[in-house]
Amino acid sequence: MTRREKPQLSFWQIWNMCFGFLGIQFGFALQNANASRIFETLGAPMEDVPGLWIAAPLTGLLVQPIVGYLSDRTWTRWGRRRPFFMIGAVLTTLALLVMPNSPTLWIAAGTLWVLDASINVSMEPFRAFVGDQLAPRQRPTGFAMQSFFIGVGAIIASFLPFLLAHAGVANTAAPGQVPDTVRYAFYFGAAVLLMAITWTVVSTREYPPDELQAFADAQPPAHTQAAAAAVGATWTAAAGWVAAGAALALLIFWQGGDRMLYVLAGLIASYGLLLGSARVLPATHMVAVIVGDLRTMPATMRRLAWVQFFSWFALFAMWIYTTTAVAGTHFGSVDPRSAAYNEGANWVGVLFGAYNGFAALAALLIPLMVRAIGLRWSHLVNLWLGGAGLVSLMVIDDPAWLLLSMVGVGFAWASILSLPYALLSDSVPAAKMGVYMGIFNFFIVIPQLVAASALGFALRAWLGGEPMHVLVLGGVSLFIAGLCVLRVPSRPEVV
Repeated sequence: MTRREKPQLSFWQIWNMCFGFLGIQFGFALQNANASRIFETLGAPMEDVPGLWIAAPLTGLLVQPIVGYLSDRTWTRWGRRRPFFMIGAVLTTLALLVMPNSPTLWIAAGTLWVLDASINVSMEPFRAFVGDQLAPRQRPTGFAMQSFFIGVGAIIASFLPFLLAHAGVANTAAPGQVPDTVRYAFYFGAAVLLMAITWTVVSTREYPPDELQAFADAQPPAHTQAAAAAVGATWTAAAGWVAAGAALALLIFWQGGDRMLYVLAGLIASYGLLLGSARVLPATHMVAVIVGDLRTMPATMRRLAWVQFFSWFALFAMWIYTTTAVAGTHFGSVDPRSAAYNEGANWVGVLFGAYNGFAALAALLIPLMVRAIGLRWSHLVNLWLGGAGLVSLMVIDDPAWLLLSMVGVGFAWASILSLPYALLSDSVPAAKMGVYMGIFNFFIVIPQLVAASALGFALRAWLGGEPMHVLVLGGVSLFIAGLCVLRVPSRPEVV
């Protein structure tokens, strides 16, 4: 029996289903551009900031596969993905209202944990949403539309403190107090996020699970699939991962290594414990299902993992260290209490807004680029543009010309947020779109954990205490990610 193709959606239908990403990125951009500033304002030393950021990737590691698993198995009068959109929206709104009013550093760090968890609850189903709603030929356009809204939302969010300062809102505050420019930006972001996600929920319908399974793309093409059978991990494998984690922890202790490196040891050991748990739990248990899907992931997904690792390592390095690097190198101060530092921090907000603006423009060009040279080559070119942008930050003296660096970063950002998902969505079955999109987040989170745990040590031990050198390292990482793209199989009809 011939299965029918999914109907082609109109421009405005794709617009409505992706509009919620405007709100998600509003909250995400405020977090990325201002979290380090809030932490340092509340007394965190520069070298401890990566450790405070670790809440974000840890939260994503836990939340996204669970939300994906649950959304695959949910069907209500509001659909399967949309209930999670709204739950995440409400929780994120509350966290955005609390974050800039944190009276102490530990409350700010805890709120970041809640904020990132809540954003993930909404964001993961949005990725699966595109795979559910669009035929393979329209998926690059759908993910590019999400990138467009990400860019637009982030432009406004990143510029807000800068614009508020020029409107006369106080940009400095008493020691231990977050400036009004940051607080009001977070309040505005909370309102935008809630309204944007609500628009998508009320304007877009979903295919019921039975109808979704009847479409031609319900099962992926054979060349994208893994050859391995769904065989549970052995006890030897589980014990080996636990032992490897313990050995790394002992080595760190013996060498007097940075305490943040223990996170990597814990991550390795935790994977072993997860494998062991999957063996003793019923096969239908959520943990066992997620672990089984992780071990038998499609071949496309396995190779994309390396692309994602080097891409997101670079991004996380940029988000953590750009404020300190630019404030110190181009504005001459790393003291969060000084006017020069806060001027530099505001300029970083402008730079972050700029790269998101360029990303919005790049999102309009990416579908054309894909049709011309294919998914893989498009992604490689964009990643290399981002690498060149990060490296150039070190050699440009005039802060205004740093905007030129952001052109390359913007193209890379738009590509990272769209093309890997287009490649992935063509290789996974419709019934598991949510859980595989959640598992795919592992390859975003793990490099962030590596960055958060190792960059502080690398900065002190190998990079001369210069945050700008971390950004150059991020640029090199994007060059490597581009090379890894060439190993990823791509669906001929999309290329």
